This record gives sequence, C-alpha cells and structure tokens, in this order.
Amino acid sequence: MKKYHALKTACRLTGIALLAAVSTSVFAHPHSFIDMQTTLVTRDKNLIGLKMVWTMDEITSADLLYDAGKATPDSVVWKKLAAEVMARVMAQHYFTNVYRDGKPVNYMRLPSEYTLSRSGDKAVLEFVIPLAEPAPLAGKPLLISTFDPSYFVDMTYKGAQALHLPADAAACKISLFTPAPNASLQAYALSLDKADAPPEDMDLGQQFAQKVTLQCQ
Repeated sequence: MKKYHALKTACRLTGIALLAAVSTSVFAHPHSFIDMQTTLVTRDKNLIGLKMVWTMDEITSADLLYDAGKATPDSVVWKKLAAEVMARVMAQHYFTNVYRDGKPVNYMRLPSEYTLSRSGDKAVLEFVIPLAEPAPLAGKPLLISTFDPSYFVDMTYKGAQALHLPADAAACKISLFTPAPNASLQAYALSLDKADAPPEDMDLGQQFAQKVTLQCQ
C-alpha cells in the first residue's frame, strides 16, 4: 500500500494525480500524458532560455480544472494553482536536461515567467526556463531532453512542428529524434502495474525520451 501511494505521488509531480478510473487493461500502470511545445528564447545570437508549453490530457487536468471552477484566467485562484504546479515542476529541475559537448548547461532555479490556463477540458502550463548564462548559438550542438525518469508521465512532442526557432536564429537547424525502444523494453514498461516502479538506476523514462538537437552556424 505504501508503494502504491508513492507511485501516485510521483504522478502528481506535474501538479495532479491520475484518477483511479484509468483502466489498467489499457495502461498497465499509472500514466499521465503531456503534449509539449518548446520555443527557443534568444538574444544577441545567444540562447538565453526555453519557453515551454505543456498541455495535459483531460484526465490529468480534471483535478486542476475542478479546483479552478469558474474562476477568471487572471484570478487569484489560477495564480495559486499555477504556483503549486510550478513548484512541483521546479522540484524536478523542470524535468529537462540541456547538454553541450557532454557537459550540462545550467539554468536558473526559478522560471522568469509562468502561467496556468484552461484550453477546453485541458490544463495548459506555460513557463520560461532562463539559462544561468547565455549559451552561444554557434558552436557544438545543444542537446535538450524533457522526460519523467520514472516513465509514469509521458512527455512528448507530436512532431518537429512543436519546436520553434525565433527569427534571429535563421542560421540554426532544430531537429527531433524519437527513440524506438526494443520490444522487450516496451513490454517491460507496459507490464508495470500500480504496485510496481522501475529501478532508479534503470532510468526507464530516459530510454523513451525524445531528444532535441540545436545546431547553428
């Protein structure tokens, strides 16, 4: 029982828990879906941040939208919910890694801006991760990946069109790589039930994570 509650807590890292009504015949373990979009924030031919838009699935959004009720977008209610969700995301380092030449690119602990809103039956979290120091666009490629290490939250770009370059980065190319895990790994991931969790050192989420590459001249 304690292990089950720990898994529910992990799924709340994006701000809400999955409802128990999710059918285990479809997903053999708790699962939440986030549709991502990312826009590079640049200045003077440097990357200075990442603007992210996370759209949560209807079930994942249900608790948040219920709490928000009929509150207006600029109300204290939405601001409080946004702060609660953002705090959980920040606690996991935004679920995001940025690397150049095998070395991590650091970013600020606090987002420069963030909002939470409603889009139909879905909750949408928007925020900007500011880099600790500007990273020159030119040079070795920047590698960006966003994922939940446990694999219980599926964080996915629907395609390369979900990645956006600003006008002053015309000399850059941004590409998306989606891994194709082998059948045995997929079967293992789907075999996890509500009382299971993959070993931490397995880093299951990373094996399914998409990779974004930014290469500029």
